[in-house]
Amino acid sequence: MTDISIHSLGPDDFDAHAPALARIMADTVEAGAAIGYMQPFHVADGLAFFTDQVFPEVRAGRRRLLVARLDGDTVGSVQLIVALPPNQPHRCEVAKMMVAPEARRRGIGAALMQALDAEARATGKSLITLDTRTGDAAEPLYRAAGFKTAGMIPGFALDPDGRAVHATTYMYKVV
Repeated sequence: MTDISIHSLGPDDFDAHAPALARIMADTVEAGAAIGYMQPFHVADGLAFFTDQVFPEVRAGRRRLLVARLDGDTVGSVQLIVALPPNQPHRCEVAKMMVAPEARRRGIGAALMQALDAEARATGKSLITLDTRTGDAAEPLYRAAGFKTAGMIPGFALDPDGRAVHATTYMYKVV
């Protein structure tokens, strides 16, 4: 039996989790995940992303960072952007859902999405939005978590290897 736990990270947790988060991000991009980055992507790139972009946003209260631990090891993360324009105080966005390739298909993504819902409600949000590569393995996960498709944009972004352009599907969930 595996033990999955989800934690919301605060500034005091960053140093302890940064190396694992950077590794997960590098492995995820190298495995082909369409999370906005191109290959090659190294652990140092992931560390720079978390240190320079994510951690300052969490410190400022504009973003939440949830991590998944499996049997004591950090194996996944997801972010919730809670600071949006003034006319959208009820809405938040999912960003950078990642599960380490070796830890997939064990319920970690579902656990992260369930915790994300609770985090959205705790921050007073009633609508969660996200976008994902159309046809990606994450799309059924989002549907199972209650997200509905709002629409699709063709030719939205390059695949991480730069060989093809893919569509993106926008999804939403009322919580």
